[in-house]
Amino acid sequence: MKKHRPDNIVFDTESDRYNASLLPYASSVGAPSIKIEDNKSWKERGVSKVNKKIGLKFQELKNEYNKLLDEFKWNELIYNSKFSFEPIVGETYYLYLDSSEEYFLSLIHPDSWNKDFIGEFILNSEGQWIKST
Repeated sequence: MKKHRPDNIVFDTESDRYNASLLPYASSVGAPSIKIEDNKSWKERGVSKVNKKIGLKFQELKNEYNKLLDEFKWNELIYNSKFSFEPIVGETYYLYLDSSEEYFLSLIHPDSWNKDFIGEFILNSEGQWIKST
C-alpha cells in the first residue's frame, strides 16, 4: 500500500524522493499562480508582418521575372529579325517593321525615313540587346 502524502508535498515516486527544488515551476501553496498569457495579438502582428514582407518580396520577384521575360522577348525578336551586317558592341541600332510584316534591324535613325519604328537597341558585351527607348 502507498503512503498517502498531502497534495502540497512534491514527491517523485520514480526516484522515491522529494524534488520540489528541481521543478521548473513553483510548487508550494503560497507560490504565485501560473497564468497563460494571451499571445493572440502578438501572433496576429507577427503573421501580418511576415505576410507583408513575403508579399513585397513576391512582388519584387514577379517584377524581376516580367522584366527578364521582356528582355528575352526583345532579344529573340531582334536575333530573328533581318539584318545584313555584323552588329558592333555598344552601338545603337533601330528595329523596324516593314510592309510585309517582317522585322528588320537598321543603322538608320527613325527621323531619316518613314518606316514603322519599333525601338532603339544597344548590343552589350554579352551579346544581349538592351532596349533604349
